[in-house]
Amino acid sequence: MTEHIYSKWYHPYESADDYKKRVAYFSMEFGIDQAFNIYSGGLGFLAGSHMRSGYELKQNMIGIGMLWKYGYYDQVRNDDHSLRTEFNEKHFEFLEDTGIEVEVKLHDNPHVKVRAYVLKPEIFGTVPMYFLTTDVDGNDHLSRTITNHLYDRNPVTRVSQSIVLGIGGAKVVQALGGSDTYHLNEGHALPAFYYLRDRGVTKDQMVFTTHTPEKAGNEEREARHLNRCGFFGRTLSDEELQREMVNGGMINYTVSALRMAKKANAVSKLHAVVANDMWKDYYGTSEIIPITNAQNQKFWQDESIKNAWEHRDAGGYKFRKFELKSELCQEVYHQTGKTFNPNVLTFVWARRFAAYKRADLLLHDFERFKRLIHNEKYPVQIIWAGKPYPFDYDAISVFNHLVYHSKMERNLAVLVGYEIELSRKLKCGSDVWLNTPRITREASGTSGMTAAMNGSVNVSTNDGWIPEFVKDGDNCFVLPTLDHNLPIWDQDKMDTNNLYEILEQKVIPTFYDNPEKWQDIVFTAMDDVIPEFTTQRMADDYYKKLF
Repeated sequence: MTEHIYSKWYHPYESADDYKKRVAYFSMEFGIDQAFNIYSGGLGFLAGSHMRSGYELKQNMIGIGMLWKYGYYDQVRNDDHSLRTEFNEKHFEFLEDTGIEVEVKLHDNPHVKVRAYVLKPEIFGTVPMYFLTTDVDGNDHLSRTITNHLYDRNPVTRVSQSIVLGIGGAKVVQALGGSDTYHLNEGHALPAFYYLRDRGVTKDQMVFTTHTPEKAGNEEREARHLNRCGFFGRTLSDEELQREMVNGGMINYTVSALRMAKKANAVSKLHAVVANDMWKDYYGTSEIIPITNAQNQKFWQDESIKNAWEHRDAGGYKFRKFELKSELCQEVYHQTGKTFNPNVLTFVWARRFAAYKRADLLLHDFERFKRLIHNEKYPVQIIWAGKPYPFDYDAISVFNHLVYHSKMERNLAVLVGYEIELSRKLKCGSDVWLNTPRITREASGTSGMTAAMNGSVNVSTNDGWIPEFVKDGDNCFVLPTLDHNLPIWDQDKMDTNNLYEILEQKVIPTFYDNPEKWQDIVFTAMDDVIPEFTTQRMADDYYKKLF
């Protein structure tokens, strides 16, 4: 790649006719490859798959992200196997310095330097991507630390990160020649919209994706404080600031993005209903349409599994599944010293640890849990994995609670290091993918899609993407839908009982007593998840329905 390429909008391919419009896609995290671990979970996995499919479809898109010096965190164990978080500096030699350097105003410093590094398409098979850092010569110490940690716990640093991604990212896009459409994947990069609006970019050029009904995912901060921080690209007058405020002097990132975007999308059909209801009382917000999340088939689906499915080769599938389960059992052995059996029905619960996802739902009825794991006629193995936010002590407590109980049982394991490679092993090596969020709280959830691609059968509450996929008993097993307005205690009690009924009466007997039926469910799930829940479909939808 020659030097001049860095100063203009560059793709190594001629854009396909359906995807000529230039799109700049802003996201706080991207999960692209295990070697590039700068993501926390599902939002990053989704964005990474989108960038891969954009490349496969030859879309005229670029990604704008952050180069996190310490990534999210490295998940390891204390001496007693409880969770320990480590922050280790990352080195990514495959990135190249573009020479593009812009400045942003942060608080009382008007000249914070932001440098862009490029991830070329040939490295991981993505559209061109630009990653921003403030760890630049000439910046003071505090400015250099802004891009240290994904989702820094310091609220002032978090605001600064949004300014760097939003305004710094918009300036980098301008240096590359500008874009036809600016797409914010969540509200983290909201300052981009304010900055661009002041420079003549119209509402028709701005679109937004909202990913969650959770309060923590819809940031809200004090308007005057944001104004002092440089959040809006300039200092707004009191009158201007008043127009942006909601909820008594606050800026809600989601509301502001919905007001400035020509159109927005939720990430499943159910989430679109929930999101439109959430924000309906705020004037001037854009329409929220559903574009259901998905994952990249080429990256996530095991090739031998794919071949067996395409040829309806049950024998070939079982042979490969045994190999993949054996690899997962080896991982369990390496981490815990426990010998798992690849012939035994293996459940996995693995995703970001958050309270509403209920990692410990099986333990809510402890007597039934003990009967489940000690049943000699129908043996099971259970694996948990996932990363809590490093300062979410309630979630860490749940993780350690599971560690404590798993230490006492030979067929239970809690794994650490939950990143792309471990996620792949879990999806390929499991028989059952447990998904237990409280109804309406999981906007989409994508882990079950890639699990289904690899023959892991979803056992799930009817939330997120599942209502669009479900054929209960034919391609997955789904818990009865509860009234989400019930008290949480009641929901958890009913869901626990329903989960055990399904496992005891349907899932476990089918696996052991009717393997032909189990095989039918596995292949039917693959039929139904591909291509509908692949990012080739999703990336096409974004161009046709949003951009």
